[in-house]
Amino acid sequence: MNSVERNRDSSPTGRFEVVVIGAGQAGFAIGYFLKRQGRRFVIVGAADSVAAAWRSRWESLVLFTPRRYDSLAGLAFPGDPNGYPTRDEVVTYLERYAETFELPIELNSPVRSLSKNDGNFVLEIDGRTIETEQVVVATGPFQAPYVPEVAKQLAPDVFQIHSTDYRDVRQIPDGTVLVVGGGNTGFQIAKELSSTHRVHLAVGSRQTPLPQTILGRDLFWWLTKVGLLSKTVETRLGRRLRGRETLIGSSPRELKRRYGIDLKPRVGRASGQTVAFADGPELEVDSVIWATGYRADYSWIKLPVLDQKGEARHRRGVTDVPGLYFLGLTWQYTRGSALLGWVKEDAEFIANQIARNAQVDQGRAVVAGARRA
Repeated sequence: MNSVERNRDSSPTGRFEVVVIGAGQAGFAIGYFLKRQGRRFVIVGAADSVAAAWRSRWESLVLFTPRRYDSLAGLAFPGDPNGYPTRDEVVTYLERYAETFELPIELNSPVRSLSKNDGNFVLEIDGRTIETEQVVVATGPFQAPYVPEVAKQLAPDVFQIHSTDYRDVRQIPDGTVLVVGGGNTGFQIAKELSSTHRVHLAVGSRQTPLPQTILGRDLFWWLTKVGLLSKTVETRLGRRLRGRETLIGSSPRELKRRYGIDLKPRVGRASGQTVAFADGPELEVDSVIWATGYRADYSWIKLPVLDQKGEARHRRGVTDVPGLYFLGLTWQYTRGSALLGWVKEDAEFIANQIARNAQVDQGRAVVAGARRA
C-alpha cells in the first residue's frame, strides 16, 4: 500500500474539516462520500496497514454473505457474485478501494485522546495534535477482545487464546480442545479444528440457526427480498431481532452428526485442566479458544457520549456532541450496519449530517463576521 503510505502527513500538527478514526471498511465507506463532497479530511489508522481487523482473523475465514452483497459504494466486489469471499479477498478489496478513490490515509497513527477545545475537536496522536471541525469514530465493533474471568482459573499449561489470535489448526497443541462461544466464529473454528482434534463447543445462549441457502437462493437474497435487513432498531421487529443471536450456515445438530463435535452448555467454573459446565459435568482440556466476542474501548474519548457500560450513546451514529459521529457499530441502525456490504447506507447518512453541520457552522461564521464589521 505505497499510495497509502505517501498520504501520511508527517507534520506535528494538522487541521481538517473532518477526521475519520479507523482505516477499515467503515472508515473507507464514509471516506468515499466525504471525497465526493470535496471535504478536507483524513482517515487515521492505528495499525501499519489498512483493514487490520480483517488481517487479524483466522486464515480460512469465509464470509457468509455472497460477493454481490459485499461491495462498498462505487466499486463492485470482484469475482463470482454468488460465491463467498475469503478473508484475503476482503483485505485485497479494501486495499484496492483505498487506492481507487485515493483516500487520504495516515497509518501508524493511534488516537490517544479525543477532546474539544475552543469549538474544535482535538486528537492527540503520539506526539502530534490534529484539530478538526468534525469527527467520525469508525473503529467498528471489534475493539477489545473479551475473555471471561474464569480463564484465570485454568492451569498455566492449558493453552489459551482468544479467537482474534487464532490463525489455523497448527497453532493448537494436540489433545482436547474446548471452544467457548456459540456465535458464527465459534462454530466455524470448531468445525475447522474437528479435522485434527477432539473438539467440544460451549454455548452460553440459544441461537437461531439459519441455513445458508433456502430453495436454491442464498439466505441474504431472501432477507433482502422480504426487507428484513432494512428493518431499523426503531421498529418493533428490529428491537426483537437485535437481541437475538443467529447462526448462518451452521446448526448444533450438524456439529455432532457431521463433525463429531460435542456441544456443551455455558462454562461455569474451572480448576487446573478441568472445566465445569452449567449442567454439572466436567471436562479435562488441553486447549481453550475463547470465541467470546469483544467489548467497546472508548476510554480515549474525553467527551460525554458514553453510557455507564462505556458504549456509545447515539441515534444512527449521531451523538449529542455536535460534529461527533460513530459508524460501523453492530445494529447501529439496521442488521446490516456492521456488515461490509451494508455499512455504506449509514455512511451516506452520516456524510449528509456532516454536510448539514458544516453549513450551519458556515452560517454562524458569516453572522459573526457581519456583527464584527
